[in-house]
Amino acid sequence: MAEEEFNIANQNDYLESGIHIATKVKTPGMKKFVYKVREDGLYLLDLKTIDERIKVAGQMLARYDPKDIVVTASRIYAVAAAQKFAEIIHSNFIKGRVTPGIFTNPYSENFMEPQILFASDTRNEKQAIREASETGIPIIALCDTDNLTRDVDLIIPSNNRGRKSLAFAYFLLAREYLKNKGIISSDEEFNYNISDFELKLEPTSETSIDMSMDV
Repeated sequence: MAEEEFNIANQNDYLESGIHIATKVKTPGMKKFVYKVREDGLYLLDLKTIDERIKVAGQMLARYDPKDIVVTASRIYAVAAAQKFAEIIHSNFIKGRVTPGIFTNPYSENFMEPQILFASDTRNEKQAIREASETGIPIIALCDTDNLTRDVDLIIPSNNRGRKSLAFAYFLLAREYLKNKGIISSDEEFNYNISDFELKLEPTSETSIDMSMDV
């Protein structure tokens, strides 16, 4: 992959995070984001597109009051990264299963009326995406090559299973959001490290499956 100029991070950091290393399955909606196929059959996502989409996502999210943003995450590595992101930008965060009716039923105990949804995985968070779509809420999502992209308004092609890749994606998103909000004026003013977005727990039987996906 030739050296290119990127908007919000350098090529080496993207490569080291593994954010571009996808799966061996490719859905129709993700075909255009594939850069090439490795010898082992894994698809590689286009880094330039990842960089551009994260930048745009930061701009989009910054148009909203943080209380009107809902961030969802279900996989354990995504939960750690997304929860830190939500904490930094002061948005709402939903961990794990989304209760049916949360965006569509005003009588639901957990009813919310967000103005925008940010999902970490379209498969595991399909209930949130379905309800957001039904109510006309814009949807941004991290999508791997095996994810369905229907109803997603802004796709961020990404390895959305890896610990390092998720931490890096949400690190960049938080930094871009704060810059676009005018809360910080430069990357240097962002007082967080990528490690702040990574899972800190020791391996257990609960995490073993997801840890096998790490890069």
